[in-house]
Amino acid sequence: MEGDSDISGLGNDGSGDQMDSKVVQTFQKSFVQVQNILDQNRLLINEINQNHESKMPHNLTRNVGLIRELNNNIRRVVDLYGDLSSSFTKTMDASSEGDSSGAVKSDGKTGLKRNRPA
Repeated sequence: MEGDSDISGLGNDGSGDQMDSKVVQTFQKSFVQVQNILDQNRLLINEINQNHESKMPHNLTRNVGLIRELNNNIRRVVDLYGDLSSSFTKTMDASSEGDSSGAVKSDGKTGLKRNRPA
């Protein structure tokens, strides 16, 4: 994500309901954390490549630690995206409770029940 993204429009379904500002702040904070880790990964990858190209034993040994750090960072990004996905799903489910628009919910079911004739 380059630059600042405005996600404050999430949850605005046209009915006047908007996502709670605290939720938006949480999403933005998580996206900033992800971006910071990805920026750090870019620097790590550059250093790993330079060390690899140098073929110096000390630099190649250092790469072991750098690659471990890179792997840990990737795990953190995956965890953050997992948390974001879960939070987003919960937020959307909460905002669609009582919604009779027939929108498909995260469980794959619609918000409408079928009326059967008596």
